[in-house]
Amino acid sequence: MSENSLAVRKFSDLANPTRFLALADRVLPWLSALTALFFAVGLWLAFTTQGDYQQGETVRIMYVHVPAAWLSMMCYSVMALAALGTLVWRHPIADVSSRAAAPIGACFTFLALVTGSLWGKPMWGAWWVWDARLTSVFVLFLMYLGLMALNRAMDDPVRSSRVSAVLVLVGFVNIPIIKFSVEWWNTLHQPASVLRLDGPTIDPEFLRPLVVMAIAFTLLFFTLHIAAMRNEIWRRRVTSLRRMAARSAGREV
Repeated sequence: MSENSLAVRKFSDLANPTRFLALADRVLPWLSALTALFFAVGLWLAFTTQGDYQQGETVRIMYVHVPAAWLSMMCYSVMALAALGTLVWRHPIADVSSRAAAPIGACFTFLALVTGSLWGKPMWGAWWVWDARLTSVFVLFLMYLGLMALNRAMDDPVRSSRVSAVLVLVGFVNIPIIKFSVEWWNTLHQPASVLRLDGPTIDPEFLRPLVVMAIAFTLLFFTLHIAAMRNEIWRRRVTSLRRMAARSAGREV
């Protein structure tokens, strides 16, 4: 068997919910431990570095706000990939992934909005301003809530998955708007200082804890996402069994 066919076979194995559940049970303990380790190191670095000469101790909010903002966009990007998997490849785990990611993305987006307000008050003198980035992130939060409500409102799982996938792909246009809003419009946010072609412009003393916390939040996302996918698969199995039992009871009557 060639390497390409072997890789395709391994990928197709993940489409089997039973195989995915077995993989999740093996991976989750290691992911949880690694997440806890990076959070411990990241928090230690965050509280042992000195404050900024302009922002003072409030600069430490950055170590939560920035990773949460990154993860809010990354989570929606994962949902967009899952939507493609649902519409194009009919991958049975794709819709599970998208549904499981929506509440997690909503939580990260809400955390980014709250910490941004806490950081913005001493820096800008206001809890909230309707600039391009803040508005587009708030729209992202509403999109998460809308997708969650849609998934709960529709009874037909096949139709729900397709409609949700289409809306996710349409809403993906908001992600580049969030990313490049500081360059397209005049906003209170500064341009990118970490992910730049010419290298980070942030001081290494602040960059180190920020990178570690970003890794910790990313690991947290994958841990929560896999656990939520596992729960969603079991929920669907229980729902299917209940429907079968109800049909059997109806035929007996």
